[in-house]
Amino acid sequence: MRKSLWTLAVVGAVHAAPGACAADPASYDELKAELQQAMKTIQDLQARMTALEQQKTAAPAPAAVAAPAAAAWAPVVSVGTRAEDGAPDSDKARVEFYGQAMIDTIYDFKRMNPDWQATLRPSQIPIICPGSPGCGKDGTTVFSVRQSSLGFKSFIPTSLGPVKTDLSFDLFATNGGTQIHWLNAWAELGMYGVGQTYSNFMDIDVFPNIIDYWGPSGMVFVRNPQLRLTPYSKDGLTAAFSLEAPNSAIDTGRITRVDPALGAGITGWNRAPDVVASLRMDGDWGHVRAAAIVRQVGFQNTISFNSEPSGSKTGYGLNLSGTYNVFGKDQLNAQVVGGQAIASYMNDGGVDLAPGANLQAETVGSLGWLVYYNHAWSEKWSSAIGYSEHRQSNTAGQLATAFHKGSYSSVNLLYSASRSILLGGEFVWGRLENKFGLSADDYRLQFSTKVTF
Repeated sequence: MRKSLWTLAVVGAVHAAPGACAADPASYDELKAELQQAMKTIQDLQARMTALEQQKTAAPAPAAVAAPAAAAWAPVVSVGTRAEDGAPDSDKARVEFYGQAMIDTIYDFKRMNPDWQATLRPSQIPIICPGSPGCGKDGTTVFSVRQSSLGFKSFIPTSLGPVKTDLSFDLFATNGGTQIHWLNAWAELGMYGVGQTYSNFMDIDVFPNIIDYWGPSGMVFVRNPQLRLTPYSKDGLTAAFSLEAPNSAIDTGRITRVDPALGAGITGWNRAPDVVASLRMDGDWGHVRAAAIVRQVGFQNTISFNSEPSGSKTGYGLNLSGTYNVFGKDQLNAQVVGGQAIASYMNDGGVDLAPGANLQAETVGSLGWLVYYNHAWSEKWSSAIGYSEHRQSNTAGQLATAFHKGSYSSVNLLYSASRSILLGGEFVWGRLENKFGLSADDYRLQFSTKVTF
């Protein structure tokens, strides 16, 4: 059909040419030759068009546009965690967050200093009433979310090695309220560590499986700003050294009665950091750890012209602790610590310096210990039971109301509803005894729900 159209078009064009009808025979022969040549050209064009059409038909169809993949979660990133150019493992830069939402429902059968009623600290139990914080009627109900916490960890590849950080806080205010309470602000690069974290003098792994916030009174427990060096950590053996923020807990004792103005002006004076060394050994059976501390604790009079009287004493201590795997998943936790002027590192109660018989500053001795047994009834149910105590050797210049001994004990039953949900109840008992020998007890029931993430 297409060929005949081309032919008619050419023939029509020839016959429409001026003078075509009047042509002589010779001219007719020439016209016939031209027409044949035109037909041949048309045939050549037709062949080329057919070939092009065949090539188009044989050509592969264009690739189909791929359907969009299922949406993936966008990674959570921080500008500060971007790996350094050329750092090994640059693809492992990341930020992790963790925490817990927790509510404690407590019925206190006796009394506690209201600032600390969300936990049981023996040193905060009122003995002499009226006159001590917490005096009043027995029996108090407390609801608290102060154990809820949030933390962030980062892993940053650098040319010097991976930098690890940990920043975390809970809501446990020391004035009885709920506010941000910083726990860790820590960074590590290889064997070097800086910031605030658990003191090198303490062993967090002996903290028992309990739901009370403060825990055993006789345990070494403090998060301290520090510079730490861990030169050896291999085959289950770890050695660490640290310089830590100093602090002096001072009891002015009878000085306050002899000279109230002087007693009001005496405060801590710390010229040198605390020095701590520790050695830890881990195995399939559990772990043992030894830590030693040497410190300078001092005092000064901030309201006198020359800051006198002032002075300092040397404090020291040794902490031995460990865990032992007993039967199945059961574990025994134990610690014993002793020394002079180490109350700043104890979990509850006591002072570092106090006046002696001649009202001169003396270091106060501390002895603390704990024993707890953690038992797994099944995959879901567990319990912890134990006892702890912190005892001080009071000086002659301390008042009769000075802290002498704080005792703590608890037993619980906990249920792990899932990997992230813990429910449980706990009975907690505490006793405070002062230098004069007077004492008071407190005991409570606590029910908690904790959801970790």
